[in-house]
Amino acid sequence: MQKQKQQERKDRTRRLCQRMGLIESVLPDTIPLTDEQFKTFLERAVANQYGRDILAKIIAQSNAQATQQGAATTAQNNQPNAAKPVETKQDGTTTGMRDRAMAQG
Repeated sequence: MQKQKQQERKDRTRRLCQRMGLIESVLPDTIPLTDEQFKTFLERAVANQYGRDILAKIIAQSNAQATQQGAATTAQNNQPNAAKPVETKQDGTTTGMRDRAMAQG
């Protein structure tokens, strides 16, 4: 339980640092702002109905992609494995998987 909480804190810290880095790289003019000025900027520029609409669309697209990927993975797992082609050496003998792996490196 303690390790899980510690990992969650590490994940949150990493996420916050990455996202703030993204904001500063896209909007370098935000770097000299005070915390209060930055908060005001976010409230006016992002935390409004337009920003919420954009966020809702991104989340909907993400959920749709996850659903499609899940369906594709399920379909792949339900297909029988394809037979691997047998390679024929110049002398007419065939190579097995181990021989092919050794030949490839």
